[in-house]
Amino acid sequence: MGRFLKLLLTIAILVSFLLVSQQVLAQQWRPVRGGILFGISGMAMIQQQKNSLDLLIVHDNKEKDQGRLAIVTIKGKKKPQYFPLEWPNNTDLPRDLEGITSVPGSFNPFFMALSSSGKIYHIKLDNSNKNISVLKVFNLPIIPDKRNFEAFALQEIDAKLLAVWAHRGEGEEAAIIYWGILNPATYQITKTGSVNLKVPWPTSNVRHISDLKIDRAGILFITSATDPGNDGPFESAVYVAGAFEVSGNGIGFRQNPELVLLYRYDYHKIEAIELVPGAGGGVILGTDDENMGSSVYIGGSG
Repeated sequence: MGRFLKLLLTIAILVSFLLVSQQVLAQQWRPVRGGILFGISGMAMIQQQKNSLDLLIVHDNKEKDQGRLAIVTIKGKKKPQYFPLEWPNNTDLPRDLEGITSVPGSFNPFFMALSSSGKIYHIKLDNSNKNISVLKVFNLPIIPDKRNFEAFALQEIDAKLLAVWAHRGEGEEAAIIYWGILNPATYQITKTGSVNLKVPWPTSNVRHISDLKIDRAGILFITSATDPGNDGPFESAVYVAGAFEVSGNGIGFRQNPELVLLYRYDYHKIEAIELVPGAGGGVILGTDDENMGSSVYIGGSG
């Protein structure tokens, strides 16, 4: 019950500080790149310095000569800088990357990216030389038929490495949140649970989960978005979906029975979220606005 009360308190605080006028929110969107090949389908923080933030982003491209990864640097009020990364030649080019997460506890910048088919790429980033190496390619456990995975996140909770991923759902079909424990030595994920989820808004052409992240307290944040076509118009939302907690030798999930809309946007299709702690951070959002390219928004920035 303590965890549930904590979840309600978290929601109350977020509602108080994050629900500001649409006019103010619109001023804080920052264009990254134009065009359908540069949509942001997932993001993870590389490093945070004074007045500067580096993000590793993934693109959901499918063809050979299209980008898969890039670094986006945000410095103060300046336009974000975009630096594309080459995929290493010794690893097959991924198709349709949809999520990326940092690996908790890593001394060096390690990440795991997920494709819509359930394939996971363990990546090491050399930020100074702007290149990557792929350490391992492995699969999610027990991939059901007709699943379209849209999100993947890792978080350390009570010395356990929690892995959470989601089938996006669409329209009347609910999204499915899965979770389990990842053994980083063997690359085995032991699936421990799943729940269905539908969001109250958006309501038309909705993908109920377009990305997710977990904070250190186990709170699960999700984004939802519409996808009516490459020219929009788009709508997106951010919710707290519930909380994870250690239960015996595993990790359980207490789903939020009444989803509260924390952010609500017209004209953007949010497919990426990252949580950046500290005074210079906030809730970072990234868009895949198809023909209109991509933008980022830093919630909490002035």
